Amino acid sequence: MSRYLFSPLRIGPVTVRNRIVFSAHLTNYAEDGLPSEQHAAYYAARAAGGAGLVITEEHSTHPTDWPYEKLIHGFQRSAVPGYRRITEAVHAHGVPIFAQLNHNGGQASSMYSRLPVWAPSAVPDPMFREVPKAIDAREIAEVVAGYGTVAGHCAEGGFDGVELQCSHSSIVRGFLSPATNKRTDAYGGTLVNRTRILLEIIDAVREALGPDRALGVRLCGDELIEGGTTIDEAVEVARTVEATGKVDYINTSIGVATSTLYMIEASMAIPPGYALFISNAIRRAVRLPVVGVGRIKDPLQAERALEEGHCDLIGVVRGQIADPDFAAKARSGNAGDIRTCLSCNQECVGRMGLNRWLGCIENPRTGKESLALPIPRARKRVLVVGGGPAGLQAASTAAERGHHVTLFEREQATGGQVAVAATVPSRAEFLDVVRNLRAECARYGVDVKTGVAATAEMLRDEHPDVVVLATGARPQPVHWAGGLDRIVDVRDVLERRATPAGDVLVVDDLGFHQAASVAELLADRGCRVQISTPGMVVCQDLGVTLDLETFNVRAQAKGIEQRTDEVVMSASAEPDGVALQILKHTTGEMTEARFDWVVCAAHQTPDDALWHELKEAPFPVHRVGDCVTPRRAHAAVVEGHRVAVGL
Repeated sequence: MSRYLFSPLRIGPVTVRNRIVFSAHLTNYAEDGLPSEQHAAYYAARAAGGAGLVITEEHSTHPTDWPYEKLIHGFQRSAVPGYRRITEAVHAHGVPIFAQLNHNGGQASSMYSRLPVWAPSAVPDPMFREVPKAIDAREIAEVVAGYGTVAGHCAEGGFDGVELQCSHSSIVRGFLSPATNKRTDAYGGTLVNRTRILLEIIDAVREALGPDRALGVRLCGDELIEGGTTIDEAVEVARTVEATGKVDYINTSIGVATSTLYMIEASMAIPPGYALFISNAIRRAVRLPVVGVGRIKDPLQAERALEEGHCDLIGVVRGQIADPDFAAKARSGNAGDIRTCLSCNQECVGRMGLNRWLGCIENPRTGKESLALPIPRARKRVLVVGGGPAGLQAASTAAERGHHVTLFEREQATGGQVAVAATVPSRAEFLDVVRNLRAECARYGVDVKTGVAATAEMLRDEHPDVVVLATGARPQPVHWAGGLDRIVDVRDVLERRATPAGDVLVVDDLGFHQAASVAELLADRGCRVQISTPGMVVCQDLGVTLDLETFNVRAQAKGIEQRTDEVVMSASAEPDGVALQILKHTTGEMTEARFDWVVCAAHQTPDDALWHELKEAPFPVHRVGDCVTPRRAHAAVVEGHRVAVGL
């Protein structure tokens, strides 16, 4: 039993039963600006799973704040019934729930509101690139009053407290930061002046809440931008907040949600616990409980953060998105059963960036908690072929639902392409999806047979009720390769069928981790590496998962040259190398270049021979994952789960 993690703590008038916080994060579950049934089911699932405290996503406090489509408009009185549904669902599990209040300020767009964006000064945000209106004294008072109004709505809606987001995307952060506050009046200049609006908001919100609800403030400890807030000023703001006597806890954050977002929702490229220095510094300066954050992905890391005095509570978001029962499993001594977050950012952060509802690459139920699963009609004998994520997910879900499942994997170990991708050191945590699914297969009694290449004849002889094929995909030569031995696929390198050396060109046709991973691996082996892509940015989809910035830093350090807007047209053999004809498609210029090796991150083809052989089988046959058509891991997991649920 953890000494600190599962001890209760008093947060003002609210007592939490443990220190695990499901901190605020966007979900895109709002419907027409209002809380939805999915919100209630989503938060309730984490409360049922043992979280000590739930903090909802932000609730907008003013009509000028509409930075993304599916934002909760807390300033609307019509939000209160939805609040009650959320709080009642969470309270049913004995867990307190707070609402986060916010106005995003200049980190927004007028696209949805059709109103000018409000900010402390007319400093355009680097992502939205829209010049905001510098608000005057009357408008500042309107903003302050808006926080009070929404706090009142939250109190009426049954929330146990509220949290003021003054951290990564907030008009208050804009006022606090010297990088975005250029005012010369009573709200600008000195730190005392820049903090003024926060203190006024605290007064308004406390008055609306009364004494029986908690009030917290979330501060950015370091914006990581030139001229921005640093830890020393954040500590001073924390002291000032505590001195009001009206605030019950302080939450922490790092980075700015536009300029340095990759440090807020850090991918696996950033070490766990990377932001705890902020909560540590603030905790040493105040007596209020302090929440620490920073890619805490397992209970041991959380316990250590508390034991070492970095914080009083620990924010675990993606860990509880991946496994709603994170806290309960840790408390019961079954931490090994936790479906550990990969920090891949593909279905959580990535879907948010694409204006889709939040999901999880590991948990196909995330975002669908409000939808009931059908009850299996009969217990079936299910054979699954393929031990990658699609097959493992199909097998574990089918077995969990009572079916008798056998899985065949032709290799000596499960994992499929995920296991291959995870051989690159910077992607090692990606293998957690396989470890987690293997553990679930073992827990639900799946008979996993590795080193067995299933054939159509063998499957027919087993007389199953149903077969699920998850046989994956295989590399196919690019059309211009001409059969040359020194033009190989990324998988040829990662699976050690080819060992390029010397000058190597990596051709990025996929825009994701494949080209980046093999380029880094080859650079580490001493190759001189260039990456060429037809796109405007090398490995451009890494921007969606917040991996692009860290990749660029590493690529620069390793001497990897990046070339864009290029299409390889043809290749010919040279002594100990390859000559390429390359088109710069933006100008029509054709050039020739020579390399010792060329490695292609290119589209694959389905490995579907078994599917065709079983078309006339006397039992239903389903395909999932890349053997349908090659995609990314989330599609494999979703399809594996979907087929298993439908059996």
